[in-house]
Amino acid sequence: MHNTTNMENDEKRFTEMMDVFTGLAQATRCCRQDAAFCGGVTFHQYMALDAVSRGGRLRLSDLRGELAVEKSTATRLLKPLLDGKLLKKEPSAADFRAFDLTLTPKGARKHREVKACLRKFFGRIAGHLPETERDAVLQAVRTFIGAIRTSAGICSCCPENPE
Repeated sequence: MHNTTNMENDEKRFTEMMDVFTGLAQATRCCRQDAAFCGGVTFHQYMALDAVSRGGRLRLSDLRGELAVEKSTATRLLKPLLDGKLLKKEPSAADFRAFDLTLTPKGARKHREVKACLRKFFGRIAGHLPETERDAVLQAVRTFIGAIRTSAGICSCCPENPE
């Protein structure tokens, strides 16, 4: 009986987690697509503009770490921003092998435009959360994200060498 209850609880927990992950994947699809999200840039491109904006100048390798993407992905994200003259790539003064990114005036305007768009979007989301629960909901989501990151860093769900 005890074993059956554990299996039922495991199945219930699995179903709950699948529902949450599926819902998150569907709800955040707009932030993961390569199509323009707002102001002609993708959400990840905005994240790059925002990271450079906060620091004024950002080493390309630091940006990859901040966005948690591989070098090839960072290159793909940055190409339209560089081609569109939103970012400028310059050799680093500190390391001749590295490059720094800076916002151009056009990039600073685009950053402000998209930030205003996102502020409205986030405001609409917050408006659908019960006001008395907003802080608790956001903290619970942060905790959940932390658990996902920790678990994803430990191991994958499938063994590398199944026998």
